[in-house]
Amino acid sequence: MARIAFIGLGNMGGPMAANLVKSGHEVLGFDLAASVLKAAEESGVKPASHVSQAVKDAEIVISMLPQGRHVLTAWTDILQSAAQGTLVIDCSTIDVESSRKAHEMAKAASCLSLDAPVSGGTGGASAGTLTFMAGGADEAFAKAKPILEAMGKKIVHCGEAGAGQAAKICNNMILGISMVGVCEAFVLAEKLGLSHQALFDVASTSSGQCWSINTYCPVPGPVPTSPANNSYKPGFAAALMLKDLRLSQEAALASGASTPLGAEAAQLFALFEKQGNGGRDFSAIIEMFREKT
Repeated sequence: MARIAFIGLGNMGGPMAANLVKSGHEVLGFDLAASVLKAAEESGVKPASHVSQAVKDAEIVISMLPQGRHVLTAWTDILQSAAQGTLVIDCSTIDVESSRKAHEMAKAASCLSLDAPVSGGTGGASAGTLTFMAGGADEAFAKAKPILEAMGKKIVHCGEAGAGQAAKICNNMILGISMVGVCEAFVLAEKLGLSHQALFDVASTSSGQCWSINTYCPVPGPVPTSPANNSYKPGFAAALMLKDLRLSQEAALASGASTPLGAEAAQLFALFEKQGNGGRDFSAIIEMFREKT
């Protein structure tokens, strides 16, 4: 079993670290929020008072943080304390440029590195069923895979440094676009007098099927586990969807890619957040479309 430092123990990092403990690993954790650190301690994570204390003697370091600037700051501290050869994994969803900078920092410190953002939300983090999209050298991926398997059910090596982040923002751009389309379709169905169940029964088994309808249906009833049946309590908050859509548009601009639907989805979620809905599940955007009709 490995000695692992886990930096960032919030809604995603906390349950991920807890699953590492359940798998028999020794996990030392750090978070700036005392309440979050306390909650992690209750799940078996050993609390550290500083990043350096968590990282000292760790074989593997995992970070799960909000933005690229937070990752680069944390990795500066991590790499000052980590021994040569330590594997550092970032599971945050950040911009590709910052991710590649983090890899360069690790290389300069003679450490292995992997960007490994996740898909699956808080439910997947708790259940240990996340999908990991990894970018980095083969050696780093091989060392990381058994650790990631303690937190997820599908581990994909997408390519070299930054490839995991690239896969994540492309995937979530698809998700944001598809959810908008599904919500529009249900609002149209309501106007036409078609029941939610009827549309679901057709679309979920024909050419309209996608994750946004089959697994995460934005109206109450057809999929009992979807947030629509729990007052849109977030599995994936609208603010996080907006963050990922903005990352996709930054990447599109930098690479010269044309993503008009991604741009429109980003604008719609920006409006939804501006209306005070950032903390609600992203599927609640269906309510904004109802208001527009």
